[in-house]
Amino acid sequence: MPIVRGKDIEVLFSASAIARRNLELAKEIAGHDYQDLLVISVLKGSFIFAADLIRAMHDVGLSPEVEFIFISSYGAGTSSGEVRVLRDIDNEVAGRDVLLIDDILESGKTLSFTRDLMLSRGARSCAIAVLLDKYMRRQTALKADYVGFDCPDYFVVGYGMDVAHAFRELPFVGIVKGDA
Repeated sequence: MPIVRGKDIEVLFSASAIARRNLELAKEIAGHDYQDLLVISVLKGSFIFAADLIRAMHDVGLSPEVEFIFISSYGAGTSSGEVRVLRDIDNEVAGRDVLLIDDILESGKTLSFTRDLMLSRGARSCAIAVLLDKYMRRQTALKADYVGFDCPDYFVVGYGMDVAHAFRELPFVGIVKGDA
């Protein structure tokens, strides 16, 4: 078990498993007939997954435009239930196929809000790719179109995901053992 910043981290999904799955996801995405594809990374947690998935998409012949949106549904450390756009995209989505990329799908509130926002702006379609799916936490009927891994009901860190701004840099997804 790796020790990072004095904490034991149990590896849940290794860097090599994530890399393999990213290529598989890219091939799945390439198999769909998207037109004028715009990929939107939902910040902050998805930035590493989005970068690796977009590079894998390039490797399988896709060349989407890339954007970033910063959505928040958290107040002082816990989910407030209110979803807000903190930083919006610059590109028009009307008539385009949109692929939202996020790190983890739990309640579904943030991604439902973001998908509905893109569709209300006239997106031709809006698919969702997530690294992790915690379906047992779902509070909406939302399902991702592309899922890296089903995630057990643990608080996970690494590969862009954090706890109190720590552990985003880890090349794997892990579980902090003991107090974070």
